[in-house]
Amino acid sequence: MTALARSFKKTYAFLFARKAFYPLHLFLYKLSLSGLGIRNYENDHLSGEKAFIRYLLATGRLHTGVILDIGANIGHYSIMLRQHEIQLPIYAFEPHPTAYQQLAAAAEIHAFTPVPKGAGATASTAIIYDYSGNGGSEHASMYKAVIEDLHHGEAQASAIVLTTIDEFVDRHRINRIALLKIDTEGHELPVLQGAQRTLSQGLADVIQIEFNEMNIISRTFFKDLVEILAGYDFYRLLPDGLQPLGDYNALQYEIFAFQNIVAIRCNS
Repeated sequence: MTALARSFKKTYAFLFARKAFYPLHLFLYKLSLSGLGIRNYENDHLSGEKAFIRYLLATGRLHTGVILDIGANIGHYSIMLRQHEIQLPIYAFEPHPTAYQQLAAAAEIHAFTPVPKGAGATASTAIIYDYSGNGGSEHASMYKAVIEDLHHGEAQASAIVLTTIDEFVDRHRINRIALLKIDTEGHELPVLQGAQRTLSQGLADVIQIEFNEMNIISRTFFKDLVEILAGYDFYRLLPDGLQPLGDYNALQYEIFAFQNIVAIRCNS
């Protein structure tokens, strides 16, 4: 912070850090979050995903390899890729049995491959939680508190099967992942832990991760993602493109609310 900026901050705090202005500052804070690409979940334009796909196409990053859609739910992201005429093979992972039925139906129409498994740190069986009587929602999570504490619903458990990205890559002899998208409602870090060999071999150039309040439940800091993805540059998606985040800074990184983060391997 420059001397001028420090002086301005000190003066502003002296004049306006008052209880009377607190509601105004809270309102402006929430607006500022939106301007930073936070909590813009209303549609694919505001979330930055459409701009991201345009970036991938314009930079030639989707010419070879495969796409892994981890946490595909009913297939919205994979369908969006096909609607942008992306022809690479897409493997869409969804472990929840109800959501998978809809995913499989969408896969037949849009020509991608559904995978009835989740991804984690190890290959195993596990439990996923969703709303009782309304299974297959986009909020389904490995963490019961996501349903009951964050969304104030009644959780229903379903048994699922987990694989690892490393295991899947080996089995299918994949030598390049053009795009690894991870949206697993707080379970993103274990997914990456199960991809360490894939990452160390430089097989995944671009990774998109949703980071939000579910990561509070899973006790995952953004710093954990930065550390496991050493050798990647981090960006936050905005409606008009990718905003570089620069070196890790807790104030700018550790914001536990909906956002799309992109990690691009350095010099890729």
